[in-house]
Parts: sequence; C-alpha cells; structure tokens
Amino acid sequence: MPDFPTETQPERRNWVWSVIQIVLRLAFALWLRYRARGHDKITHRGGMLLIINHQSFLDPLLVGLPLRRPVSFLARDNLFRVPFVGWVLRNTYVLPINRESAATGALREMIARLKAGFWVGIFPEGTRSADGSLGEIKPGFLAMLRRANVPVCPVGIAGADRALGRNHKIPHLSTVRVVFGDPISAEQVAETLKLGETALLDLIRSRLEECMTQACDWRDRS
Repeated sequence: MPDFPTETQPERRNWVWSVIQIVLRLAFALWLRYRARGHDKITHRGGMLLIINHQSFLDPLLVGLPLRRPVSFLARDNLFRVPFVGWVLRNTYVLPINRESAATGALREMIARLKAGFWVGIFPEGTRSADGSLGEIKPGFLAMLRRANVPVCPVGIAGADRALGRNHKIPHLSTVRVVFGDPISAEQVAETLKLGETALLDLIRSRLEECMTQACDWRDRS
C-alpha cells in the first residue's frame, strides 16, 4: 500500500493538494459554477466519516475542494500504477482498493486514519447514480463506525451527474452545488446502532437526503 502523506498532520494539507485546490477553484467556477456551503460550520477537529451521495467521478474533488483539511478517499489500485496519476493520488490522501479481492486492508487503513484524526470520505451507494437520485445505502461502512467511534457528516451533491455523469462520455456545462450537513455525533451514532443497523442507516439516509434536497433547491434557484 502506498505511503500516506503527512500522517501526523491530519488537519494540514500538503502542498500538492493545496496547489490542486487553487487550480480547481478556477476551473470549477468556470465549468460548473461550483459553490459549496455548510463546511465552514463544521468545528469538529478529530476524525470524521463523510457520507456522500455519488453522481460522478468528480465527487471526491467537489467535496474536498472547499475544505481546509484533507479528506481521504478510495480509488482503484491499478490507478496508482499509472505514471504521474499514481504520484498525485499518493499525495492527495487517496487509498488504493482492489475490487476483485477482499478489501480488508483498505478498511483497516481507513479505520486507522479515522482514529488518527483524519477525515475519510465514502460513497455508500457503491456506484454512481444514473439519474442523480440517491440509491440504496449499503451497510459495509458500519464496521468502520463501530471500531473508529467518530462522527458522521452527510454531504449532498447536486448537478455533478449533469456535468460528467454515468452516461456521459464527454463533459457538459452544468451548475453544481454541494451542501455539508450538521455532523451526527459519535455518541448519537453509537446510541442509534444499539437499536440496530437499520435504525442508523435510516438516520443517515434521512440526513443525506436533506442535504441533497438543499443542494438541488440551491442549484435550481441559480
């Protein structure tokens, strides 16, 4: 597994990601009329799991762009072997995962990073939505919450499916909005889990749908 940059500094971006953020702010402003809100109200300083709806390959960039601290996402391990691309991934907090084998190594690393104070982003639908709506939330990530004991922050994206969605072969001009919801505390996560997995999945889904609705309304008013 590739080395993770700045492992002892979970609240500090490295220079690679800082430069990429500068470039993307300009590119996304022109291409996507990109805007995000809610991230500035998140005061939690320790590890946190970001639960995000999945519309496009752009989603990790759309979520990470407005944040002052890094977020670790997953990517196919073969991408790490591509010249330059692999170097960028290693230096932008991305974890490799082999989808053809057990993902226990990636899961352990994500739990370790959460415990070390990093933010980790996941897409619990497991695949991009064909029409931008929220699909089934798969329960695999609950193992991380049981072991890491961290808050959950819902993040809703609207418009990315119109820019570079599942059925798009070329990029399209679009308006994209991202809404960060209020985090669900680690204590509330633990208490809800006592009621069963379904109770926690329902809570997370309702919070995520609320963020998506706000993002859609914001996009449509623009």
